[in-house]
Amino acid sequence: MLFSRALLSLLLTEAIGCALWRFWEELRKDMENAPPLSVSGTVDEIIFTNEANGYTVLRLETQDGQGVTVTGCIPFAAPGEQLTAVGSWVSHASYGQQFQADYAERSLPRGAEAVYEYLASRVVKGIGPATASVLVSAFGERTLDVIEREPEKLAQLKGITPKKAREMSENLRRQLGLRHLVEFLSAHALRPQYAVRLYRAYQDRALELVQENPYLLCASHIGAPFSEADQLALDLGMEGDSAERVAAAVLFELQYNTGNGHVFIPREKLIEATAQLLDLEAEPVEEGLDVLLDSGEVVCETVAERRACYLASLYEAEHYCAERVGRMAESKPAQAEDFSALLSDLEAQQGITYAPMQRKTLELAARNRLLLLTGGPGTGKTTTVRAIIAMFERQGLKVSLAAPTGRAAKRLGELTGREAQTIHRLLEAGYAEDGFDLVFKRDEGQPLKCDALIVDECSMIDITLFRALLAALPADCRLVMVGDADQLPSVGPGNVFLDLLRSNRLAVARLTEIFRQTADSRIVRYAHEINDGKHPNIAENKGDFFFMRRLNQNAAVELIVQLCARRLPENMGIRPEEIQVLTPTRKGAAGVYALNAALQNALNPPKEGRAEKKFGDFTYRVGDRVMQIRNNYDIIWTNREKTVSGTGVFNGDVGYITAIEPKLEKLTVDYDGHLTGYAFEQLGEIEHAWAMTVHKSQGSEYRAVVLCVCGGPKALMYRGVLYTAVTRARELLILVGDDKLVYQMIDNHKQTRRFSGLRARLAEPAP
Repeated sequence: MLFSRALLSLLLTEAIGCALWRFWEELRKDMENAPPLSVSGTVDEIIFTNEANGYTVLRLETQDGQGVTVTGCIPFAAPGEQLTAVGSWVSHASYGQQFQADYAERSLPRGAEAVYEYLASRVVKGIGPATASVLVSAFGERTLDVIEREPEKLAQLKGITPKKAREMSENLRRQLGLRHLVEFLSAHALRPQYAVRLYRAYQDRALELVQENPYLLCASHIGAPFSEADQLALDLGMEGDSAERVAAAVLFELQYNTGNGHVFIPREKLIEATAQLLDLEAEPVEEGLDVLLDSGEVVCETVAERRACYLASLYEAEHYCAERVGRMAESKPAQAEDFSALLSDLEAQQGITYAPMQRKTLELAARNRLLLLTGGPGTGKTTTVRAIIAMFERQGLKVSLAAPTGRAAKRLGELTGREAQTIHRLLEAGYAEDGFDLVFKRDEGQPLKCDALIVDECSMIDITLFRALLAALPADCRLVMVGDADQLPSVGPGNVFLDLLRSNRLAVARLTEIFRQTADSRIVRYAHEINDGKHPNIAENKGDFFFMRRLNQNAAVELIVQLCARRLPENMGIRPEEIQVLTPTRKGAAGVYALNAALQNALNPPKEGRAEKKFGDFTYRVGDRVMQIRNNYDIIWTNREKTVSGTGVFNGDVGYITAIEPKLEKLTVDYDGHLTGYAFEQLGEIEHAWAMTVHKSQGSEYRAVVLCVCGGPKALMYRGVLYTAVTRARELLILVGDDKLVYQMIDNHKQTRRFSGLRARLAEPAP
C-alpha cells in the first residue's frame, strides 16, 4: 500500500518531533543528575563585604594557581582560609566571568603562615597584623584554638590585657558560630542569608535554638517561607502532629493573612486552614491553638458574633484604636465664640464663598476632636482642607500635615502651600536595637508638638500605623482624616477609614457636589459614573479622556510605548517624566514587567557610555525611572549639594538612577533631591517605575495617565481598581485596551471581605 506524499511528510515530522523530544528529555535528566558546579581554593583577597547580610566578593586562588572571583553570602570570609564554593558561572558586564556561590564549604587555615595571613586580614575584630604576628610567634598553628578556648594564655603576652584577650576570644567565637550556622543550613539546602539574620537576632544561641525549633526561620525578621522551615523540622525528626509544628502553622496562617488585609481570622476558618496546611485532622490543631491562647501569643474574643482569633500585637492595636477613637468622639473642643463671623473672615481672606457642605464641614471641624472628611474627585476636598487649616490657625492652633506615602505628602504640601510629611517621618520611625522591629520615637511619652493634625489619603492607613498615629497625638489634639472611601483599601491589615466611616460614632463630612471648575472634566464625570456602577461612554474621545481600543496585548504595549515616547511629547507637549503608565497586574504580556521592559527600551535604551547593572532578570541603567518597594529607615541620603543628610526611603518613592559605579558596587538614585546610595545586593529594594500597578499608584496624582486594561487575574479586575486608576489623572487619561473588560470591571463590585473588628468595637460605648 502506497503512502500519500502528505501522509509521509506528516509521519516524518512526527518521527523527528519524537526524536527531538527524547533528546531534550535525556538532556534534562542528565542536567538534573549532574553534580553541582564548584570551585575550590584558598581565599586570596576580600574585594567587598557587607557585614549586615554577609554578601561578599572575594578572589579565590585555585589549586592550579588560577584566580577566580567568587560572589555570594559568605560571611566573615578572610584571606588564608580554604573554601569550596558551590553554584554557577555568571558573566559580569564589567568584570567578566565570576562564580556565583549558592553556598560555600569552608575550613580554617592550617599552618602558622596561613593562620597569620588569616588574622592579619583583620577578620577577627581587635586583631591586626602586629597582634597577629605576636600571637602566631607564641602559639604557631595552634593560635586559633588558643584564642577560642584558652584566652587567658593570650593575656600572658606583652601588650595584651585580660580584657582585650576576652574580647578577641568572643569575636572569634562569634565568627565561628556564624560559620557553623551557615554550614548547618546549607546542609539542609537553606539559604546562608538566613544564618546572618538568625545570628543577628540570637547570637551564640542561634544554632542551638534553630535546631530546637526550626520554625524560628519563618519569623518575619528571618524571612524563610513556612514550607522551608517545616521541611527542616521534619528532616530533624519532628513529628507531624507535634505541638511545636501545629503552633508554628497557626501563627503562620494568622501572619500570612495579614497580607490579605485581615486583622483576625474566625476560629473555625483558622482551624480549617491550618489543618489543610499540615494535612492533619482538626483536633490536634484545636489543641495547638489552645496552647497559643494560654501563652498569650494568640487572643480569641467574640467580635460581631464571631470567635475572632488575633495575633496578640494586632489585638492590642485594634483594641487601643477603638478605645482612643471612642474617647476622642466623646471629647469636644472649646468652640469659637462667633463661628459665623469666623467663617466670613475666612471667606474674605481666601476670596471665595464656601458651598453649604463646605461650611458644614468647617463647623464639624470646629466642634469635634476627630473629623472624617471624604469625597470623590472634583468635590472640593482640597479647598475644604485649606479652609480647615486657615480656621485652625486663626484659632491659634499649631497645624501639622501628613500622608501615608512620600508622593501623597508631597502632593498635599503643594496643594496647601505648607510642609507635609509622611506619617513614618512625622512619627520618627526607625528600627529597634535588634535591627528588626519597627519603632516610633513619637508616642504617649514623647507626643507630637501640634494642636491639630490633618492626614490625607487615609484609606491607605492600616491598623498598626493608625495605632502608632493615635499614640503620638497629644491628649487634646484634633485630628482630621481625609480620604476617598471608594478607593482601594490599605495594603496592610484592616480597613480603618471605611470602618470609621461606617461606625456611626464619629463626625463625618461627605462632599458629593461636583464643582463648576471640574464639572466639564470627563475624568471627574467618568470617575463618578464608574463609582456609581454606570457605564460611561468612554469612546467619546473628547476633552481629557480618550479610549484607544486594542484587543491584542502586544499591540496595546506597542501603542503605549508610542504614546509615551513620541505622540504625547510631540503632539501635546507632555514630557515622558510627566506620564505614568498604570495596569492592574504585574505579570503577563501587558503587565508591569513587560511594560517597563518595553518602555525602558524606548525611553532609555542601551548606549555607549551609559552605565548599567544587571540584577536578576532586570537591567538598571543611568537615567532609569525606579521606585522603592519597601520601607528602609536606615538607608542614608544626602541633598544634591551634599550639605544636608538624613535617613529613610519609603515604599512608593519614585526617582531616577543618576550613577552606577561598578568598582564600588554601588548605584545612586535621586528621589526629588535626596541622593540615595544602594549597594548592588540591595537592588531588590527597587524596581522600574515607568509602569506600575494601580495599587502602587494610590496616593499619587500625575499630569497624564495611560491606563492599560488588557486582562489580568479576576481578583484584580474590579470596580475599585478602575476607579482608583482613573482618579490618578490630573489633566489627561488615555485608556488603552478592551472596552468589554472595562465594563466588566465596573460591573464587578464584589469586594473581598476583610476580617476587622474596629467597626464593631466602636459601636460599643466608650468606657
